[in-house]
This record gives sequence, C-alpha cells and structure tokens, in this order.
Amino acid sequence: MNKNITQISLRVLGSIVIVAAVFFGGVYVGYGNQPAFAKVTELVHASDPSVSNADFEAFWKAWKLVNDNFAPGKDNTTPVSAQDRVYGAIQGMVAAYGDPYTTFFPPAQNTQFQAQIAGSFSGIGIQLGEKNDILTIIAPLKGTPAEKAGVLSGDKIVKINDTVTSNMTVDQAVALIQGKTGTVVTLTLMREGVAAPIVTPITRQTIDLPTVDTEMRSGDAFVIHLYNFSANSATLFKAAMDKYLTSGDHKLLIDLRGNPGGYLEAAVQIGSEFIPQGKVIVSEIGKDPKNVTLHNSTGPKIFPDSDKLIILADQGSASAAEILAGALSQQGIGVLVGQQTFGKGSVQQVISVTDSTALKVTVAHWYTPDGTSISAKGLTPKIVIPFDNKDKNDTQLQKAIDLFSSPATFQ
Repeated sequence: MNKNITQISLRVLGSIVIVAAVFFGGVYVGYGNQPAFAKVTELVHASDPSVSNADFEAFWKAWKLVNDNFAPGKDNTTPVSAQDRVYGAIQGMVAAYGDPYTTFFPPAQNTQFQAQIAGSFSGIGIQLGEKNDILTIIAPLKGTPAEKAGVLSGDKIVKINDTVTSNMTVDQAVALIQGKTGTVVTLTLMREGVAAPIVTPITRQTIDLPTVDTEMRSGDAFVIHLYNFSANSATLFKAAMDKYLTSGDHKLLIDLRGNPGGYLEAAVQIGSEFIPQGKVIVSEIGKDPKNVTLHNSTGPKIFPDSDKLIILADQGSASAAEILAGALSQQGIGVLVGQQTFGKGSVQQVISVTDSTALKVTVAHWYTPDGTSISAKGLTPKIVIPFDNKDKNDTQLQKAIDLFSSPATFQ
C-alpha cells in the first residue's frame, strides 16, 4: 500500500466533450453527460492511475446528490466540509474489510490516538475488543477503577455515557472512555446470565498497571500471576522464575486470566524459558500466505523437565497471553486449563497517511505451533474449569491447583 496516498483516487475513462451551442438546453445536456466526479468542484488530487479496477461512478453521484440535497435541520449547525466527507469515505472504505482492529484516524482522532499510545490519557483500566460485532471487554486490569467497579471479562458495552455503541469501532470507544483524571464515564453493560442492563459509573484515574505477582498455595504449588506483556514483563517474569527455582517446589502454575496481552517479544522471551531453543513459539502470516515468519525459542530453557506446569487462562486472556499459552501447551511443556480464550491473534501497524492522519491496519495473524489460528476462536483448554461471577474466594484457581494431584491431567 502506498503510504503517501491522501485521497480516494479514480481513473478517468474517456474524455469530456461539451458541444458549444447557442441555446442553454444544449449546455445543460452537455453538463448532464459529464462523468459524475467532474461535477464535484471541491476536489484536488482527484485521480490516481494506480486505481484501475474500481468503478467510482456511484461514489461521485452519491457525493453530489448528498451535497445538493441533504437538509441538516435547524439544530445541526456543524458544517461538513468536503475534506470531512473524504475522511468519512476513507473510514467507510476501511470498515468494508470487516476488521475491528483496522481503523482510519482523521486529524482529531489521530491526535487522541497518539496521546493514548504515549500514555497521556487517564482511563478506567479495561482492554477492549470486538466479538460478534459487539464491543466486548477482554479484561478489566488488576487494581484499576473498572475492576473495583465490578466490570468482568466478557461484558458487552452497549452504551458509553449516552452514546449507543452499535457500529462503533474499538478505537472510537476507547476515545470516549478515556478522559481527564477524576471525571466519570458511565458504561451500560450486558452480562451473560443477567437479564437487565448493568449501568456502571466509573471514575477515571491514571492507570498504573501491575505486571507480576507470586504466591505459594497449599499443595506445594508456586503461582506466578502475569497480568500483561509490557516492555519489562520478561525481566520481571525472570525474577519470578528465579524465585520459583530456588523455592524447592516442583509444581508451577502460570495464571494468565485477564491478561490482555502486549508485546510479542515479551511472550517469546518468556516462552524461551520453558521451550528448547529453536522450537516454534508462534508463527506469523501476513498478506501473502506463503510468507510465514517463525518466532522460535531463543533459550536458554531453565524450566526443569521433571517439574509440572499448568497454565490457567480465561476469556480475558488475549493476544500475547494466547501466544504463550498456546506455545507452552502445544509444545508439551504444560497443560492449559480454565476457559476458552478471547481470540485476539492479529498484528496491527500504525502508518502515517498524511501529516495529520493515520491508519492502523491489520498486517498479519498469529498461529500456534500446531497451526491453530488464534483469531478464529481462541484456544480451547484441555480441562475446562468454569468461573463463578459471585465467587469471592477464587475457587477456579484452587481447582486448577488441585489438578496437580491428578495423574490424568498430564497424560
């Protein structure tokens, strides 16, 4: 894709001939026979010879028909410029791909997005995705306002404040949810098993994410809770592994519940502590299905072959968390238990379109060592352990630990 393309382009077919005439009827007929785009006078950079297999006649006719006929109403005082319509057309074009993670950012949204990835905004601490064309909470992050307000993985967002979220992209929703520290955003949620909508006001805060916690549980099991795959996750996880190796325990549980993912490199580095050097952790396939990039373990493997490993995941485990869970379970290192994971297995790249606009586009998809598409439906655990929303004692974790004593778990 040409990164410098700034306008929707078209190829002009044929030539325009206006026959000189002394009567206005002839001039009107000539005008009526012009290509539709020629009647749109606001355009610059209106043609591009690289676009050769699309018929833009309907687009330009619609442009002019809306321009000539749309009545905004007395309460709608915001003018829509020709450039605004171009941005809207690009957003519509991008939406035609049906990918919730591919998004065009006009200038105002691009400014917000750049500030978001730079960490300049406060929020409520949720990771958003899309399932079945509905905005879905992948996970509330540990210790954040969303978790404290009772938001759960799998909740569907139907309204943000007074704005209905149907046809809203993930990035548009994020822009509405973020805001100044101390202000309130109200989410209207639908939850499985709950008939009525749940209206949840949440106060925005600066989000300081935890990364790793460790604990000892009954039955000589060492638990590493990994909450995200940030830039320093691999370093912090290595420290947790050192603590495990010196503890004398031989049962390790990695808790990836509610982990929305993050850096691929962190997943590869963590996986390399368990998987022998050279073995596949994840494969990446871009636009050309024949072009496969393998991300292999770099070693050194430090997890003892004699020790037992369980990976606990749920519907809030996504992206890099699914990569690690898939690699450890499919390479025969550990057993995946819990619930079906979210299914966020795509790679996005942010590309500048113009100085003030950008495109976030899906450029590849991830596949586990056995070729399973993470994007298709996520990962299926070997042993399903349901989670009770009303359970305050985390019996899901304890049931996972109890599996260490069952020989059938590791067969």
